[in-house]
Amino acid sequence: MRRLAILTASLIAVLALAACGDDATSEATSGRSVTVFAAASLSDAFTELAQAFEAAHEGTSVELSFAGSSSLREQILAGAPADVFASANVANMDEVIEAGEVGSATVFATNRLQIAVPAGNPAAVDGLADFADPDLLIGLCAEEVPCGVLGRQALDAAGVTPSPDTAEPDVRALLTKVEAGELDAGLVYVTDVLAAGGGVQGIDLPAEIDVSTSYTIGTVTGSGDADLAAAFVELVRSDEGQAVLERAGFERA
Repeated sequence: MRRLAILTASLIAVLALAACGDDATSEATSGRSVTVFAAASLSDAFTELAQAFEAAHEGTSVELSFAGSSSLREQILAGAPADVFASANVANMDEVIEAGEVGSATVFATNRLQIAVPAGNPAAVDGLADFADPDLLIGLCAEEVPCGVLGRQALDAAGVTPSPDTAEPDVRALLTKVEAGELDAGLVYVTDVLAAGGGVQGIDLPAEIDVSTSYTIGTVTGSGDADLAAAFVELVRSDEGQAVLERAGFERA
């Protein structure tokens, strides 16, 4: 009986040590997080990538903040806590690099514009010329965000002076208004039309109007977890990440 008691006590001690080891490992991996500031058009793709990243890095979490790239740029320049910045164009990324907030960045995808109209196209919109029609409700992105810059470039190339009824702060805000039928048409990205499913219809721009944008990504120099931030960037650039982006309608850089 005494021998059995000793063995039992030893087993309990071993199990206790093992449990402590598990707790130590859990504590070492838990509580880590990476905050990603990303262009609104990346919402669906980056949400999927964040889930994959969390699954591959047990105990970590990805905090996603989506907005217009220019708004995110200003937040980073103002000292907002971020670990990764993904911009829908090169210009906004260049500004944060010049300010020393991001060391370097790489292009990881490209995107193109498309006219979005509500399902069924009730206003019978068929091209960019309709954006000059004062009888239609037309939306663009704000001038300072990439989709707004591209939209105005496309209209200028088509010789169209737009008559917009709204200028939205990011492309998803514009898409939401088109999908709700509050607008007859808006200029968004191909990826946004895909993301809306049957909620909107897409109309391609003329082939001769070639406007596209390059998406860039980099780690923020003041990141609280530079290794984790770099790992997220690497996932975006990996074959797995590129496959997710391509399914969302992005094109490889």
